[in-house]
Order: sequence, then structure tokens, then C-alpha cells
Amino acid sequence: MKREIVINASTLEVRVAVLEDGVLSEFHLERNERQGLVGNIYKGKVTRVLPGMQAAFVEIGLEKAGFLHVSDFHTDVEGFGSAAEVIGEEDVETEPLHDSDSAGPADGEDSFESAGAEDQSAEGEDGASPNGAARGGRGRGRRRRSERRVRLPIEQVLKRGQDIIVQVAKEPMGTKGARLTSFVSLPGRHLVYTPTSNHIGISRRIESAQERQRLRAAVGELRPDQGGFIVRTVCEGVSKREIQRDVSFLTKLWSSIVKLAETSPPASALSSDLDVALRVVRDLFSSDVDRLWCDDPETYRRIGEFVQNYMPRLRSRISLYEAEEPIFDHFHIEAQIDRALERKVWLKSGGYLVFDQAEALTAVDVNTGRFVGKRNQDETVLKTNLEAADEVVRQLRLRNIGGIIIVDFIDMTREADRKRVTDVLAQALKRDKARSSMLRISELGLVQMTRKRTRESLEEMLTEQCPKCHGRRVVKSVATLAADVLRGIHRAAGRHPRSDLLVVKINPAVARYLYDVGAKDLGVLEQRLGIKIVLRSTESIEAGAFELVQTTAAA
Repeated sequence: MKREIVINASTLEVRVAVLEDGVLSEFHLERNERQGLVGNIYKGKVTRVLPGMQAAFVEIGLEKAGFLHVSDFHTDVEGFGSAAEVIGEEDVETEPLHDSDSAGPADGEDSFESAGAEDQSAEGEDGASPNGAARGGRGRGRRRRSERRVRLPIEQVLKRGQDIIVQVAKEPMGTKGARLTSFVSLPGRHLVYTPTSNHIGISRRIESAQERQRLRAAVGELRPDQGGFIVRTVCEGVSKREIQRDVSFLTKLWSSIVKLAETSPPASALSSDLDVALRVVRDLFSSDVDRLWCDDPETYRRIGEFVQNYMPRLRSRISLYEAEEPIFDHFHIEAQIDRALERKVWLKSGGYLVFDQAEALTAVDVNTGRFVGKRNQDETVLKTNLEAADEVVRQLRLRNIGGIIIVDFIDMTREADRKRVTDVLAQALKRDKARSSMLRISELGLVQMTRKRTRESLEEMLTEQCPKCHGRRVVKSVATLAADVLRGIHRAAGRHPRSDLLVVKINPAVARYLYDVGAKDLGVLEQRLGIKIVLRSTESIEAGAFELVQTTAAA
């Protein structure tokens, strides 16, 4: 399988596409007006303790207070000198280094064995960008019953006005504030540092017993007196010197966070994660990626420096895209993004899927559509369901759909057919970095699933409620339309004769957004095209549409 990462960066937004054989499988978006918060560390102040919910609200300086459940708070944390134990790799096996290690429930993003770690995990490459807590999952980790920690009620461990170090586990969504955890974890390129854990975890995706033993010995020798580490999948085959570099960097980073917390006022940011471009490079760019493309020289330079420092062997796989055609057009990504916002998804066979997202769950309906088969009904149904099983998982990854998911496959009369579909679905889920759980397919053809969600879905990122129908459907947001218009101007300008001035008629709401937020992007586009661009508000033009009027500066 050919894997490529395509980065489209501008001052307005940064978009990252992950392609598998040219097909869009993952999409990441970060607008500069709203940076991602997952992984950020804050000195928080407890504002409310709710014994009935066993939770607390913590002020961290955002618009809404963060939510901290008792299961996400380590009762041994005192002051600012420690954080809780955490498993940071989706598919990890951990072992305590000393008999005196504290222990508790354990969970992994995929599956792992744990001899003592709190009920925590996070997601990212191989689940290895640990930025928060979650529970449940595919293949719950085993733990020693004698090592389970008795969890104290939240009113006994937290009080109003108390200062604590917390990390954002889930982005604020809708009316909800950020989900917080005190189980701090710091991801590096090869390792994940868990400051108060004395455990070493190793990704199960590293299959060689000899290599696992080498890595465990190396990390055990290099680790400081306090703190545990998760060995990420990309650590396979790296030298002891590279491991030492990660250990040194992460331990110094934690020390600086602790010192900053001692002098900072409450609701202060102590550390922020990398921006989306470098985060994707850290978590997804590995030896199984054939090429990484970036169309912005400055972002390309920063990526090059990051790769040179942490993965020099992959430096030759980075390329600066310099063609006139927009990079997402060149790789046929724009059309795939638009299709991912549609309710209906066509299968190659002629069948189709229908996605219906509600607050409580997402329902996916599988239909044969135009596919009528050649032999008999059972074979037609089986082929459609097998193709649908693989496509459902790809769409879940691409749309970043989380929560409860019900897949309604076409009814199958044979148990062997139901098992084949279940196996294909389970195999496809192994390629998904996010933690999920799945029950067997029922006689009615229903599969019940859950999938972890820590950031907005594709629909939430790119659309907003339609103001004309009072939210009964969604339309592209003004931010998304503004970015579309800029790309459209770039695309259309190349097809028109060169002139000194380009007047663009656009919808007033989009014009206001571009002048207020996208002014720098307009300047960059003017410089790239060598032409002056003037926006003219026109009420008659639909949001997202535009008209070009090319003229000369004198005119």
C-alpha cells in the first residue's frame, strides 16, 4: 500500500490529508484562529466539586471551565510535583520496574497488558500521542487484582479553590467544556514520558521478542529515578543514543513545567502541544510513509528541521510542492473531502452507505443499490456487506465519527457469511488509531460499536447549522467558505489573462471574514499571483460563490 501525507498550509488554516493508494483515509484541520487544545497542560483552579457526579469543574483560562471526573484524577497528586500514571500507547504491554510501584486499573487504546497503570490512555500514532484519559476499548488490558487502587470520593481529594496541574484530554465540543485529566503524559518522537509512573510500556506492534527486550533494557537503563516511559512503535530499530535524546528532552520538559507551575497564577497555560503539521509528522510520519508533501515553504522548513533532529533517515522523503495547481487539487483531495460531507457514500460495486449522525449515536445503513450480482441473492448480499465493512471503517476514520455507532448490514441468512463480515470489519478496525470496541454481528445484521472521540468530527469542523432552516440541516461554515473562495480565486486566476487588478465579487459575510481574519492570506495570494486583489461585497452572490472581474489598475 502506498501511503502519502499531503500538507496544505496557509495563514488561514492548515489541512493535512493522509492518502492510502491515493484514497483519502484521514483528514486533519487546524485554523489559526482556533488552535487545538488536546495535550495542552494548565495550572487549573477548582471552581466546583460535584459529589453527586463525582466530578469537578476546573478553570483553566478558556471560555468554559474544564470537566474533571474522579476517574481522571490521581489521588496521590499533591501540589505541583507529580502527575498520574498513564498508558500512552494504544497497543502497549507494560511492566512495573519495582515491587513498590503503585498500580490501578488499566486500559489501552487498542489492547495491551498492564501490571499497573491508571485507567488512562490517549490517541495518536499507534495511540502514541497520549494527551488524555479515556475508558473502555477493544481488548481491555489485564491487571493484577491485588494491585487495584481504592478510589476515594472526589469530595475527599479536591476542594474548591485548589490548584492542580491538568492536561486537556478532549477538545471543548458544543456547549461542553474541555475534558481534563491529571494523568499528564508527554509524547516525544520515540517515547512517551509519564512523570509519576514507574512503568515501562512497549507497543505490541513491535513483534520481535529480541527487539522488545533490547528496548526495555535500554529505556530501563536511561530512565531517571522518577517517571515511566512508553516505547512507541517508531522506536523499533533506533539506537540507544536516539532513545537517550528523547529521555533527556522529555524529562527536562516536565521539570520546566513543574517550575513554571510553582510561580504561575491559576488558569495559566504551562505547555502546549505542537501545531497540527508537526504533530502529524511526529505521530504519523514513519518508514511506511512513502512521501510527505507540503506546499508552504515556511512550514516545509520547520518540518525539515524537525525531521532532521528526530528522524534524519526520513529526510529524503519530504518534498516541497511548487506547482501552480493547488496541492489538494493535484492529489484529487478536495472532491473526496466534499464527498465525505455527504450523507450517501457509493461503493464500487454499486451499493451504497447512508450515514445519519444524531446526538446519541451514528447509524450507518448498508444497501445493495444498483448492484444486482450474477449468481444468487446470498452472494450478492455477502459481496456488498464485505465491501461495506471496509468502507465503513474508512469513513469513520475520515469523518472522525465517535461515540456509539450502529451499522445495519443487509440481512444474511448464513452464519458463515456473518462471521466473514465480522472478521473483515475487525481487521479494518486494526488500521484505525482511535480506540474502538465492537460486538459480533447479530442475526438481524446489526453491529454495535463505540469509537473514541477527542476532537470534532469532519462535519463539525467544516459546517455549521443552516440559519435559514433553524438548524434542521448543516451548511459549510463561513470559515470553510472563505478558505474555499481563496482556493477558487487561485484556481480561476490562472485561467484568465494576466492583468494588474483582480476584482472579486463575493458574499458580504465571506468578504468580512477575509478582511478580518484572512487579510494576511489575501496578501500572500496577491504576492503569489503578482496581482492586486480587491473584494467587492455583493448580496446577490451565494456564500461560497464568487465572480472574477479582471481589469487594469488604471481602470
